Amino acid sequence: MIKGVFTIAFILLCCLPTQAQNIPSWKITDVVKYYSQKTDSVYVINFWATWCKPCVEELPYLQSVSKKYADKKVKLLLVSLDLASFYPAKIASFAKKQNITADIAWLNETDADYFCNQVDKKWSGSIPATIIVNAATGYKQFYEQQFEEKEFEVELKKALGK
Repeated sequence: MIKGVFTIAFILLCCLPTQAQNIPSWKITDVVKYYSQKTDSVYVINFWATWCKPCVEELPYLQSVSKKYADKKVKLLLVSLDLASFYPAKIASFAKKQNITADIAWLNETDADYFCNQVDKKWSGSIPATIIVNAATGYKQFYEQQFEEKEFEVELKKALGK
C-alpha cells in the first residue's frame, strides 16, 4: 500500500509542468532604458537568435562569465531577434534545452534601420551583437561579433574598471 502511494506521488510529481522562463516582449526603447539606468551595475546586452549558430555558440560562456562576476553587479540580458512566430514558445523551449538561465527579452520590432541605430549607429544588423555598459563610469562599448570566452571576459573586465 505504501509503495503504491509513493509510486503515485512520484508519477504526479513527474507530471507537474516545470516553470518556463517568462520572456517579455520589449521595444528597443525598453532595452535602451534598461541598460541606461544610472546604477552601479554593468549591463551586458546580447542580441541573438535561436537560428544563429555563432549566437548559440557564445551563449554558454556569456552566461557563465557573467555569473562569475555577478558579485560585481554584472547583469546579462539576452535580447532575442527571433521571428514573431517563435515568440514565446519556441524561444522558451530553446532556452530550456540549452539551460539558459539568464534573463531573456524578445525584441518586438521589425524595422532594423530604426532599432539598430538606437543601440549603435555603426550596427549593420548582423548578429551576434553585444553592448556592454557601465553607466556609473560612462563606459559603453558595442561589439558586432561572436566573442570567444577569454575575449569576452577581458572586455567585461574593462567595463568593470579592472
